[in-house]
Amino acid sequence: MTGIASFKRHLVQLLAALLYNLNFKGFATGTIYQGNLKGVCVPGLNCYSCPGAIGACPIGSLQAALLASEQRLPFYIVGTILAFGALLGRTVCGWLCPFGLVQDLLDKVPLPKIRKGTWSRVLSWGKYLVLAGLVIAAPLVLLFTSGIKTPVFCAWLCPAGTLEAGIPLVAANSNLHIMLGALFNWKVASLVALVLVALFVYRPFCRFLCPLGALYSFFNRFAFLRYHVDKEKCIGCDTCLGICKVDIRQVSDRECIQCGNCTSHCESKAINFTLHDMLAKKDTVFPKGKEG
Repeated sequence: MTGIASFKRHLVQLLAALLYNLNFKGFATGTIYQGNLKGVCVPGLNCYSCPGAIGACPIGSLQAALLASEQRLPFYIVGTILAFGALLGRTVCGWLCPFGLVQDLLDKVPLPKIRKGTWSRVLSWGKYLVLAGLVIAAPLVLLFTSGIKTPVFCAWLCPAGTLEAGIPLVAANSNLHIMLGALFNWKVASLVALVLVALFVYRPFCRFLCPLGALYSFFNRFAFLRYHVDKEKCIGCDTCLGICKVDIRQVSDRECIQCGNCTSHCESKAINFTLHDMLAKKDTVFPKGKEG
């Protein structure tokens, strides 16, 4: 991706992170916003307990809904995820996820990088195991076997939650220090390990562990806003596959995070964003100055 295009994407990522976390007062006071907006999900992985968060995380909300499913079916959260998926697919991963931005910035540190290969394609299935195991199965097993309501992914693994919520809340509230224990230490250690890996491997959490990316990947091929290849212009050079840092087999497959890096390397200009094509068609139907 050219420098200007990359800057624009990172700017959008930063703006999304700011919009998700407009409760700036919370960072100073170490408190969590509890207003009405907290009932609304944001598209990206952004912890509900982050002091700045004004909305809810889709994965956290899904787990909470599953744990309350004996009382009501989680129609709202399922519908929200379906809507985000159908509209954006993994464009959320490439453009609207704060933790994706963190990993993108870590990738820019000038250190040797480990290229993708068979090993990474195999590990890419890990996020589906996390989705099925830690997000869905484990909370329900604990609920029905012991009555314990635990959002397992959020409580035991989520690095975004540790970075955005756990560490800031502990730093701002000295009274929480006595509650720290093995679980907090494990989550901090996991975050540190992931950060270290991200210095050498592009977006390891997104590619191998993120359950939200796994959910959105099911919609990626037919999402309303996505990159696609014009088959009439494509010359089959596969430059897009070679330049891509994630394990795609074709543009907009389940692994594509819709970053757009491939567009600037496509000599035949065959890769476009669907919104770009819609605007182009509008100009064709209504030439400039002749609308209506």
